[in-house]
Amino acid sequence: MNLNYSEEQVMLKEQIQKFCETEYDFYKREDVVKSDNDFDSKVWSLFAEQGWLSMPFSEESGGFGFGPIELSILFEEFGKALVIEPYLSSVVLSGNILDNSSFADKNNIIESICSGSMHVSLAYAESTNKYDYTNPLTSLSADSKLNGTKALVLNGANASKFIVSCNSGDDLALVIIDSNADGVSVTSFPTVDGQTCSEVSFENVLVSDANIIASGSEANDLLLRAINLATLCVSAEAVGCMTSCYLKTVEYTKSREQFDQPISNFQVLQHRMVDMFIESELCKSLLIKAMLEVDTNSEDMFKHVSALKAQIGKSGKFSAQQAVQLHGGMGVSDELMIGHYLKKMLTIDALFGNSDFHVKSFSV
Repeated sequence: MNLNYSEEQVMLKEQIQKFCETEYDFYKREDVVKSDNDFDSKVWSLFAEQGWLSMPFSEESGGFGFGPIELSILFEEFGKALVIEPYLSSVVLSGNILDNSSFADKNNIIESICSGSMHVSLAYAESTNKYDYTNPLTSLSADSKLNGTKALVLNGANASKFIVSCNSGDDLALVIIDSNADGVSVTSFPTVDGQTCSEVSFENVLVSDANIIASGSEANDLLLRAINLATLCVSAEAVGCMTSCYLKTVEYTKSREQFDQPISNFQVLQHRMVDMFIESELCKSLLIKAMLEVDTNSEDMFKHVSALKAQIGKSGKFSAQQAVQLHGGMGVSDELMIGHYLKKMLTIDALFGNSDFHVKSFSV
């Protein structure tokens, strides 16, 4: 089996690396986090110009037809630079559902997403569903009124439209509504990793038949596959974080001196850095396996993604914690990137099911 990236994939990786090094360094990221906006509109426009927003969409929808492998490359590089732009919410989650649906108006919405002029967020989680996304309490009544509350809606504050999972009779349904529709209220809050989420409430929101994306088994399949792909993406992001944690820690210990020698010479610290390297390589191997399974649409792809996510939850936090400890007090300061990697790892572990949840999912 050839596990090497193709020439096109290598070029994509190098392009993203160059962008992150020149246009999205740590200080640029901190300026965005501390600003009143949740993302940088200029950076988002650059994503559109580079074609990154069009990457995973099919050619029939106006995209490039790239798949899980290219998305994993993108997110791994995003993880190294801690990119906070809302790619996951608009392009991966919402975009994947729209692109694979039979929704009549999907091409117009996808075109707006690709151009960077529209954000669409998926409202799928509820405070009581415990990762059971296919049985929402949010309901669409017989008289076409939507009622319920969604939690942890990524990039909800900037979304022009919401894709909402709801219970319609005995079936799951996915509906798309405008964020400024009557009866929609959005309450946004910052997350520990510098991004934002929203709680979105729907009170007697009228939904026409033209706004129903899918229902029944089609809706169930679309939702689970989109979340599975998003889980793969954040896991790739975590691998990027782990790689940077290891490399930055090695670099720091070589420059930090005690007893007239670099602390990298101390064997006990070498052992800890080797452990960090082993954990990152283990997750990288699981990532390669999972992205290949998703790329081929195999029957076991959900299990492979669960195995990856379960390991990420353990290894990711371990690597970031070791990096913080080896950096000492500097490791928890806002002025150093290391502490932000730990915050990102905590967030990734909680997204789409934590490590314990995915261990159970794998064993089912």
